[in-house]
Amino acid sequence: MDDDARQRPLDVQFARAVDEFARWRAVPEQERSPAPAWWWGAAFDLRKVREPMPEAWCAILQLAEGATYVDGAKVFLDSLADQTSLSWPGDFPRRAAHADSA
Repeated sequence: MDDDARQRPLDVQFARAVDEFARWRAVPEQERSPAPAWWWGAAFDLRKVREPMPEAWCAILQLAEGATYVDGAKVFLDSLADQTSLSWPGDFPRRAAHADSA
């Protein structure tokens, strides 16, 4: 069975994060919401897996072909590292227009 057909549950979560990352990065930076906190789980789960990611994921994450899950997890962790706030519900991938209640 080839690698694409043999997905682990963690791969499925990471695949979702990769797809969301592509949508998020497509939004101009000044209009982009903060990175969603739910990416932490997928990134932490695979941050030590040294297997290569699928080529399509490497491209989406702007990594070289053959990059590992370690490299992919770093992209997510780096996008979250300096954040001081969380996205509002419904505020992904673009900042929603709403009044700040704080």
